[in-house]
Amino acid sequence: MAQVVLKDVSKTYNGGVKAVDRVSFEVQDREFLVLVGPSGCGKSTTLRMVAGLEEINEGRIYIGDRLVNEVPAKDRNIAMVFQNYALYPHMTAYENMAFGLKLRKYPKAEIATRVKEAAEILGIKDLLHRRPGEISGGERQRVAVGRAIVRKPAVFLFDEPLSNLDAKMRVQMRAELNKLHIRLQTTMIYVTHDQVEAMTLGNRIVVMKDGVIHQIADPITLYDHPVNQFVASFIGNPPMNFMNGRMIRVDSKLYFDEGSFRVKLVDEMTAKLMPYEGKPILFGIRSEDIYDKLFVSLAPPENIVKATVEIIEPMGSEVYLYMRSKRHTFIARVGGHDRPEVNQDIDMVFDMSRVHFFDPETEETVV
Repeated sequence: MAQVVLKDVSKTYNGGVKAVDRVSFEVQDREFLVLVGPSGCGKSTTLRMVAGLEEINEGRIYIGDRLVNEVPAKDRNIAMVFQNYALYPHMTAYENMAFGLKLRKYPKAEIATRVKEAAEILGIKDLLHRRPGEISGGERQRVAVGRAIVRKPAVFLFDEPLSNLDAKMRVQMRAELNKLHIRLQTTMIYVTHDQVEAMTLGNRIVVMKDGVIHQIADPITLYDHPVNQFVASFIGNPPMNFMNGRMIRVDSKLYFDEGSFRVKLVDEMTAKLMPYEGKPILFGIRSEDIYDKLFVSLAPPENIVKATVEIIEPMGSEVYLYMRSKRHTFIARVGGHDRPEVNQDIDMVFDMSRVHFFDPETEETVV
C-alpha cells in the first residue's frame, strides 16, 4: 500500500501546448481518488505521468516515499486498467491475467493461486478458459481488472475503464469497483469525464479544467460548496441553473433582481453580498431546490417566480421541467406526480437557503 504525491507537476507538448499546469495533490494510502473534468482537461495525462507512461517537464511525483520521476513504469509497483481493455485476443482469460506474472518469472503454482483468487473476487472463475471474443464487454473489463489485481500493486490506476460499456453495465461495474476497493483496501486513482462516476466512486474528487485543478474535495462538499462557477456547473445532473442579474435593496432587505422577477436573500447571506448591492452578479440554483408552488405549503411570497413550462421530461420517480422566465431558462426537478402542461404558466418556489452567488468577472463563489 502507498500514498501518491504530486508536487507542481507540469506537462508541455511540442509546440508549447501545456496539458497539465503545476498540478499538486496527495492521494492517501488506501484512498479512492477520482480525477474528473471535460475532454482535454489533462486528467488522463496526469494519470499517465503517475504511471510513468508520460515524461514530466516540471515537478515531482512520489509513490510511497520514493521519488519516481526517473523510475521506469515497470518498476513503479503500479497496475493500470485502460478504457479499451488491452487484452490479447488469442489468449484465454486465464492467460491474459497470468501474462504479467509469467514475464516476471513467478512460479506456476503462485500464478495459479493469484489468478484463482482474483477470479473469485471478480466473479469470473467460470470464464477463465474463454478468449476475449467469447465474453461480453463487462466480462472483458473484469478480466482486465483481474490482470491488475494479480500483480498486487501498491497503486491501481484506472483510465476511463467504463466508457465502452452500456449504461446498465456501467452502473453494475461502478458497484463492483466500489466493492473491490473495500475488499482490497488499496490506493486507487480513477480518471473519468462522467461526473456521476466521480460522485459515486471517489472518497475525494479532483476537478480539472484546461490542465489546472479547480477544486479537491469529497463529493458532498463539491456539490454543496463549489468554489467557482465551473465546478458548480460540472458537478450535478442536471447542471446548476445560472441567471444574470443585480443585487438590489428593497425596504432594507437585499434581493436578487433577475429583471423579470426578484427573490429575497436569506439573512445568513446578506453580509457577504452587501458589497454587490447595485452591481451585476451571477445567481445559481440547483434543479431540486425549485418547487411547484402547488405542492408547497406556506411558500414565502417573495420567493415565488412565475415561469412557463417549455418541455416536460418524465423520469419515473421524478420529472424535469424546462422552464422559461422572460430572460432565462432553467430546469426544475420535481416529483413524479407533478405533471403540468406544456406552455402552462406556473408559480415556482425558489429555496433561497440553498442558492449560490458567483462574481460575474472572476466566476468565483461569493456565497
